[in-house]
Amino acid sequence: MFDLERFIDDCQQAVAGPDGARAVRELVAHAVADREALLRALGEPTRAGLITLHRSETLTVLNLVWGPYMTLPPHDHGIWAAIGIYGGREDNIFWRRIEEGPGRASRVEAAGAKSMCAGDVAALGKDIVHSVLNPIGRLTGALHIYGGDFFHPHRHEWDAETLCEGPYDAERTRQRFEASNARLDPAAGCVRAA
Repeated sequence: MFDLERFIDDCQQAVAGPDGARAVRELVAHAVADREALLRALGEPTRAGLITLHRSETLTVLNLVWGPYMTLPPHDHGIWAAIGIYGGREDNIFWRRIEEGPGRASRVEAAGAKSMCAGDVAALGKDIVHSVLNPIGRLTGALHIYGGDFFHPHRHEWDAETLCEGPYDAERTRQRFEASNARLDPAAGCVRAA
């Protein structure tokens, strides 16, 4: 049985320990290993969204639901993360920063990728830049745990076309979730038939 309050307490204790990121990753792996228990606690996803389960200066716990075929451009978090998939797929492209010289915005180039399915867990360091794609025609659910306040203002994103750096735009991200929901068939949890 998955107990959300206990999970959050365990994550808070882990963050206070000597290797918080590794300890939280293990907690996430244990949580997503029992998908049915996790779904009983969180509920079956019906819409794309970013649901805050806990937020403090030292820890953020999100139930993140990607809409069908939804993408987010390259972005950073500025804090470490542990991501565990409990349903669907999440594909990540990892990016490397390229300095363009004085007075020019930094750019990124692809440096690796990872596909994640239900039960998979990934650890992201605080300096990682990644983009996200849900490559399937139905919702993908994931626990995203961050070693700090995920909503802090000093994050960055890179333009999907030019790959040039700019400030993170939370409103634009919210609009991406809403656009994904507009294409969703709520009864089926997948993209509406054309």
